[in-house]
Amino acid sequence: MSKTLELAQALIARRSVTPDDEGCQELLISRLIPLGFKIERMRFGNVDNFYARRGTDSPLLVFAGHTDVVPTGPVEQWHTPPFEPTIKDGMLYGRGAADMKTSLAAFITAIEAFVDEHPDHKGSIGLLITSDEEGIAVNGTVKVVEALKARNELIDYCIVGEPTSSKQVGDMIKNGRRGSLSGKLTIKGVQGHIAYPHLVKNPIHLVAPAIKDMVETVWDEGNEYFPPTSWQISNMNGGTGATNVVPGEVEILFNFRFSTASTAESLQQRVHAILDKHELDYDLLWELSGKPFLTQKGTLVSAISSAIEQAFGITPELSTSGGTSDGRFIADIAGQIVEFGPLNATIHKLNECVAVADIDPLQAAYTTTMKELLS
Repeated sequence: MSKTLELAQALIARRSVTPDDEGCQELLISRLIPLGFKIERMRFGNVDNFYARRGTDSPLLVFAGHTDVVPTGPVEQWHTPPFEPTIKDGMLYGRGAADMKTSLAAFITAIEAFVDEHPDHKGSIGLLITSDEEGIAVNGTVKVVEALKARNELIDYCIVGEPTSSKQVGDMIKNGRRGSLSGKLTIKGVQGHIAYPHLVKNPIHLVAPAIKDMVETVWDEGNEYFPPTSWQISNMNGGTGATNVVPGEVEILFNFRFSTASTAESLQQRVHAILDKHELDYDLLWELSGKPFLTQKGTLVSAISSAIEQAFGITPELSTSGGTSDGRFIADIAGQIVEFGPLNATIHKLNECVAVADIDPLQAAYTTTMKELLS
């Protein structure tokens, strides 16, 4: 059995449902200490995190990831117990197999292989690991990044081990992600009997033209790496439950997934302008959960693309698709950041799995990337 497969199984066997770590991080740390890593355990609230670094010089290459996993869903619908790693028909099954305990195992064994071959490598190697990526993400990576930023410890290159591959491992890396900006909009009207329309102001009717304007607005055209910014309503609630009462207000929850062609501030200003144009009485609360980030073609993209070609025999596509990741926090202190990991076809699903045949090549890709950047 390969070292990476063995470690992946050991991690999957731990029931680390977010935000619990269940000893996963200590297992990783036990492999890093003999390699000369300085370990900083950072617990915030009920969340375990750690930051590890070998070396003090630049460039600093950091591997980032999370030990927490999403809940299993109905256990009886799994083919095998979700926390009993099982190999069947060439696949390794278990919660977290793809997202992202196999990547974590590959990080460790890749570093072991690289340090064994290059004990006096240039620069530094780091790991930034959290147990709060699948949850509310307030005491995890964002807090570690704040601590590093406060002492001016900046990252030159970062690889996040999220499952980015689409149809075969190596076909896609993420060189950026869209930002996420949410709004809670409350439109105020006047409640009353539906049979007396002259005595009421229906907030749903009042906001309808503004909704039409926002749906039809071209927020931006996107760019080479990003699709155009999208505005979508996720929830709309109004009414008392009675069929003969006009509601006094309506609440609308909406979200922008936005590219680097826009800023959160510009989107906010344009929304307020539309609402004000329609002379609406409203309250609007904003929440920015992540800014967009982008790593242009350069040193890191070139190094990991070359490593993937050598390990998997495929040239990866650069993509910014999908949801948010902890990369949105790390980008604040990282010059270049990409995400690369296993297939994402089964993540968060029942019977999550990875192909055993992909595990060692994944480790090899990470090792070769280190060789490209630090030797």
